[in-house]
Amino acid sequence: MRKLFGTDGVRGLANAEPMTPETMLRLALAAGRRFTRGSHRHRVVIGKDTRLSGYMIEPALTAGFVAMGMDVTLLGPVPTPAVAMLTRSLRADLGVMISASHNPYGDNGVKLFGPDGFKLSDEIEADIESHMGEPPALASTAELGRARRLDDAEGRYIEFVKATFPKGLRLEGLKIVVDCANGAAYKVAPAVLWELGADVVAIARDPDGFNINAKCGATYPETMQSAVVAHGAHLGIALDGDADRLIMVDEHGRIIDGDQLMAIVTRCFARDGRLQGGGLVTTVMSNLGLERYVESLGLKLARTKVGDRYVIERMRADGINIGGEQSGHIILSDYATTGDGLLAALQVLAETQQMQQPMSEAARLFEPFPQILKNVRFARNSPNPLELAVVKRAIAAGEDALAREGRVVIRPSGTEPLIRVMAEGQDLQAVQRVVDEICGTIELASKQGEAAE
Repeated sequence: MRKLFGTDGVRGLANAEPMTPETMLRLALAAGRRFTRGSHRHRVVIGKDTRLSGYMIEPALTAGFVAMGMDVTLLGPVPTPAVAMLTRSLRADLGVMISASHNPYGDNGVKLFGPDGFKLSDEIEADIESHMGEPPALASTAELGRARRLDDAEGRYIEFVKATFPKGLRLEGLKIVVDCANGAAYKVAPAVLWELGADVVAIARDPDGFNINAKCGATYPETMQSAVVAHGAHLGIALDGDADRLIMVDEHGRIIDGDQLMAIVTRCFARDGRLQGGGLVTTVMSNLGLERYVESLGLKLARTKVGDRYVIERMRADGINIGGEQSGHIILSDYATTGDGLLAALQVLAETQQMQQPMSEAARLFEPFPQILKNVRFARNSPNPLELAVVKRAIAAGEDALAREGRVVIRPSGTEPLIRVMAEGQDLQAVQRVVDEICGTIELASKQGEAAE
């Protein structure tokens, strides 16, 4: 059983368990134990976003890896996909990204990548966690690792991302607002777009350790929407704190979410003969409208539980090269081993440039089904409401009510005592009624406990 690792690495409030220097040191010692295999000189690369607590966590991890005899290459503030890319490029044994992604500055986290650039499996994370309480087999004095900074990490990533854009194509004539979320891409994102010829209006690019994701970025697109309209831009791009998530807006400031973005790239890849595996992979949260659109192209849509790592696992298993989440994590495995917001944006821009379409036309490939999501909180020590017969009956009734014209997705939160109730269908009123009835039943059952049976 994993207690430290969640759906995307380790995460929590900075300087409180588990995000304390002591626990981070023990994590590095245990991870170093797992990834020191063979007689070669072992290397780990460490990147981070712009949170103040990165200055605390980075040296704690570094000390642990050095103590295990691993050389540490410090990348500084770079996007999460840059860490994945440089782990492979530098032939490292392990990659580490210090980030809490789209969370506020007070949180922080650690994501681990294997030598292949992919996030670690549940099994490997469980193995690392199981050894954190054991005395580490420290390196001898003469075999201690060394730490150094890679001064051109940003430049290497910029060139990597630009290389995925079609040769001979440029972004000249486009005014683009890019919201950097005061995060890890605050330098690289404007640079890439400018070097490809765009007129760039960069916002939220002045990190101070506290303002990452603060009323900006992919989880707060209102700032980008206003900037696009104010500057008369052709489109907007918003990344999150570690730049593995993407949300865009068209010239009118209308939101283009991950589902619409995946539709654009899927159509492009299918038309050009680049699509592998006969479809794409997404999660249970993606809109039914996307599924119907993909089916209209003669393709399939496979669903996984929420989390980009599970999307990637299914992509690898089925040989599919496009996957992602409605929230904006988009994985294009021809180029990257993890979600990359900037890379995905370039693929969308390439399609709009080649089709000579404004974003308002290119991004409306399907009409989303009405979708409602509601969270229901229950007492932490009470029985799981989803195990109660009365709740099971309510869910079954909701599924029957929507039938072929919709669906119901019920899932517990992995970090809070919450049940997430989502329904979608062609009839908004029917969807609202189903969500309200299920939520009401869960609320009542959670109060009454076993008596609700």
